[in-house]
Amino acid sequence: MESISSRIAQVNPSLTLAITAQAKAMVARGEEVYALAGGEPEVDTPSFIKDAAIAALLAGKTKYTPAGGIPELREALVEKFSKDNQLTYQPNQICVTGGAKMACYNAILAVVEEGDEVIIPSPYWVSYPEMVRLAGGVPVIVETQESTGWKMTPEQFEDAMTPATKMVIINSPGNPTGAVYSEQELLALGEIALGEDIVILSDEIYEKLVYGESKHVSIASLSKELFDLTITVNGFSKAYSMTGWRLGYTAAPKHFADAIDKIQNHTISNANTFSQYGALAALQGDQSFIEDLRGEYDVKRQFMFARLKAIPNIRVVEPQGAFYFFVYTGKTGLKSINLCDKLLARYKVAAVPGVAFGYDDGLRLSYCTTLDVLNEGLTRFEQFCREH
Repeated sequence: MESISSRIAQVNPSLTLAITAQAKAMVARGEEVYALAGGEPEVDTPSFIKDAAIAALLAGKTKYTPAGGIPELREALVEKFSKDNQLTYQPNQICVTGGAKMACYNAILAVVEEGDEVIIPSPYWVSYPEMVRLAGGVPVIVETQESTGWKMTPEQFEDAMTPATKMVIINSPGNPTGAVYSEQELLALGEIALGEDIVILSDEIYEKLVYGESKHVSIASLSKELFDLTITVNGFSKAYSMTGWRLGYTAAPKHFADAIDKIQNHTISNANTFSQYGALAALQGDQSFIEDLRGEYDVKRQFMFARLKAIPNIRVVEPQGAFYFFVYTGKTGLKSINLCDKLLARYKVAAVPGVAFGYDDGLRLSYCTTLDVLNEGLTRFEQFCREH
């Protein structure tokens, strides 16, 4: 029997991908499924981005690039960080990679030693703990509360720290909760990280999808000291509807950036070459697509919030970012996998069980779909909740 490494053996498969695959298989069999589990915009990538990638292909842009990305894209990302985030980087501090997921893993691998602890607020994005385990680290889960908008408090951060704490992961706007940390909240957490020299991984993939009075703030922009401790992760998947293009990036102080570049040299070499030219066009082209997308999602967010508030046996916090609701379902008496299995099998509604995000008394619903699907899916979800 072949041996499997202990690191792989302790890693769980992605439930979000599993649920999505199950729903797609049902659709392929001719069943009607109301998919509220998705983690990607339902609209296509803008044509001008696709055209740029096609032009790059036709021009022979099919060879290796520098590990950190084509120079033009890294320069454009320098400009993006300056304009959008009030952050100053040099091109060699940016590494373009195969999606924001790969960017997160590169950052963790560059910092975490065997046995190092990484603090992760829950509900968390499904892959964070598994990435930490793959790097030989120990995920330390901090359970956040509805009462704080699913955000980690400074007191919780301090209580979770030990001498082995090496990194903290902050995801704002957050998946699966849509939570957005304010500048004051980030400063309070940052001060604690500074006191113990804890590296901050700031996952900002949903930065463009923020609603109402909330504002996205990059924690690295709040002081020189926080800049020196922070690895910022972002990508093109959500804002530009480029999930399948697999393009993300890190921006970090030079010593972190050099380590990440070294990892990339010996893993994927470089992100897809012609996709990088599409990403360059995304940054340099008309940005009205993002505002239009954000506006559409805000309408769906408000519609979904109104519907969910009227459903018995659940509780919900209004999300300020991303495109998800995290719904408390503890009153149904069902654990999240059982609940989502019944919801899909009997009511044809796909949702992601909360256990995937470290919180078994909840589930994630996405509003990145059409209003018709959203309306019918919520009607069926309400029927399910009233019957339980």
